[in-house]
Amino acid sequence: MDHRKLGRKPAHRKALLRNLMNALVHAERIETTVSKAKELRPLADRLITLGKAATLHSRRRVFSLLTDKEATDKLFATLAGRFTGRQGGYTRIVRTGFRIGDGAEMAIIEYLPAEEKKAGGKGKKKAAAKKSPAKTAEKKKVEKETTKPAARKVKQAAPKDTKPRASHAQTQKTPEGGQG
Repeated sequence: MDHRKLGRKPAHRKALLRNLMNALVHAERIETTVSKAKELRPLADRLITLGKAATLHSRRRVFSLLTDKEATDKLFATLAGRFTGRQGGYTRIVRTGFRIGDGAEMAIIEYLPAEEKKAGGKGKKKAAAKKSPAKTAEKKKVEKETTKPAARKVKQAAPKDTKPRASHAQTQKTPEGGQG
């Protein structure tokens, strides 16, 4: 099987995926069912790949997939630039649980956030990595010492006010079914 049919005719499925792509480009994060998210992922990644090309032909191809000028402009202006150093895998699917109405498994599909580039070279990174375990162990020791719980105070139970129980004779049911 080439793709999921999603319980729809081909034209309806194409429209559904187009709407999901538009929503994903506009919001950069949408919640849908897992099967729709899995079907959407290759299309969303293809949009970014076309956006990275930044040619007139790729712009026209993206517009033919989205049919929304604002979404197309946003894709080329911001989203494609975010993934210049990445060769695929632009989206992430996170399962969120089950929908209350019909029990369908839900997921969030989103474009990955921009990767923050660290200032400095590899040498500084390794040196920082070597120093950090000692610092964290030291911090943990200090936290343990300062956050030790005080000795537990024993609460003395207050005497309960108990009411005498009603005798069996008072609560006995009458033959008619009531209490008598």
